[in-house]
Amino acid sequence: MVDHITFTNSELTFDLSVDGPSGGIPVVLLHGFPQDRSTFDPLVARLTDAGYRTYAFDQRGYSPGARPRKVGAYRVRLLLDDLLALEARFELRPFHLVAHDWGGVVGWHAAGRRPDVLRTFTSLSMPHPSAYLRALRRPTQAKAALYAGFFQLPRLPERKLLTGNGERLRRGLISTGLGDDAAARYTENMRAEGALTPALNWYRAAFRHLGGLAAPPSQVPTLYLWGDRDVGLGRTAAEMTGSYVAAPYTFEVLEGASHWLPENHYDEVGELLVRHLARS
Repeated sequence: MVDHITFTNSELTFDLSVDGPSGGIPVVLLHGFPQDRSTFDPLVARLTDAGYRTYAFDQRGYSPGARPRKVGAYRVRLLLDDLLALEARFELRPFHLVAHDWGGVVGWHAAGRRPDVLRTFTSLSMPHPSAYLRALRRPTQAKAALYAGFFQLPRLPERKLLTGNGERLRRGLISTGLGDDAAARYTENMRAEGALTPALNWYRAAFRHLGGLAAPPSQVPTLYLWGDRDVGLGRTAAEMTGSYVAAPYTFEVLEGASHWLPENHYDEVGELLVRHLARS
């Protein structure tokens, strides 16, 4: 049975779902934009069947009780601190970490800066941040990142994305390969009062503090899964990621897969993930 509870960090309150046997090895799951902890429901089912205990939370800006207003409150070091607060609250050390999209940025920093708390790290879609920054120098990746530049503008992105009850956001998500149901659910979440700006502030904080985006090499066994039809995160950064792992490393390309690996490819992801965790 899933427990829906909360934990706190620096006066922020995070919504958390815990599932699996009480004695199971802990697995923490971090979502990206514009997702929430339900993103991982199919993977949670696979992990709990394998005997793991899962912890999936709505991150800073997504939990209604954790939406600071200032852009600087979404710097990577503070996002990492939220993860460490979860670990301390439930005494999870060491735990497996699985992350998608922006959650992967936090995960790469954890794997490089705090390997003492991790058993393994798995990144879904998101390359190592330093590899991504290198790839941005190339026209193909720079063009794919233009939307993130648009997100730097104040207020206008929120207004455009929520036009027509969020129809532009919904269609944009579908155009990148997300299924209709998930796109509708995420759009509805972002339409809630005060929800979209904190989510976009992840982009704003990262691009205003690019030096803080770069991460050390991962120091723990790492699995990186990338779909070759990811329109936002290209092959260059994906293939350079191995240069930033100073531990056993597995890179798997999911042929024909889009950016949305947890939602659209959970069977294949689940098989590779459980195999990775079992090796450690």
